[in-house]
Amino acid sequence: MAEHNNLKEQILRISGVNPLKCMRCGKCSGTCPSYDEMEYHPHQFVYMVETGDIEPLMKSESLYKCLTCFACVDRCPRNVEPAKLVEAVRLAVIRQQGQNRLKPDDIPAQVDEDTPQQLLMSALRKYSK
Repeated sequence: MAEHNNLKEQILRISGVNPLKCMRCGKCSGTCPSYDEMEYHPHQFVYMVETGDIEPLMKSESLYKCLTCFACVDRCPRNVEPAKLVEAVRLAVIRQQGQNRLKPDDIPAQVDEDTPQQLLMSALRKYSK
């Protein structure tokens, strides 16, 4: 139980988000362009972090389906910032030994000459810290 509380506190500290402000209106999820691709939607991330149910989030592909476009942040009437929670959970996964999703050696097989450099930098920022 102490480990779950430590993980929750770490996520809250990294994100700077107060999930208790969420009133579960779902506007964040309604505006999410990745909604159909995600197992857990933005409002669910907020609730699961609030309740300390973080392990399923850490194993979910939803972490990598989030575009970090911050549409959910713009739409939230209470300024909860769900995308920052997603980023914080992703960072917690990445910081675990051997959990990097994308390594620099994997990149050449993923790109071609039309791939924008901004995409590469964003991917490295998103998938390896």
